[in-house]
Amino acid sequence: MKPFSRSLFAALCAMGGLIFAAPSFANLALAQKNACMACHSVDKKLVGPAYLEVAKKYEGQADAQAALAKSIKAGGSGKWGPVPMPAQAALSDADASTLAGWILGGAK
Repeated sequence: MKPFSRSLFAALCAMGGLIFAAPSFANLALAQKNACMACHSVDKKLVGPAYLEVAKKYEGQADAQAALAKSIKAGGSGKWGPVPMPAQAALSDADASTLAGWILGGAK
């Protein structure tokens, strides 16, 4: 392979890696933008449950993403302890679904 071809190939591979990683960063940014990370973290309980605990609770549930998105928007209490989660009514359905998918995927 010629040096230019190798450089081009390497650059394309690097760009592909960024493209595939972008949704993860975007979903983390969405969680941060909506103050989710003030009460939740990926792997440890803060005020609310860790996202890995949430994913585990919904594991195997056929409508998990829709159910979690609905729960994010509606808020609630009693599922994870005495501290209620406030409703996120201003969050769009699309963003709630995106966050739910990201959480169910391990918040990676």
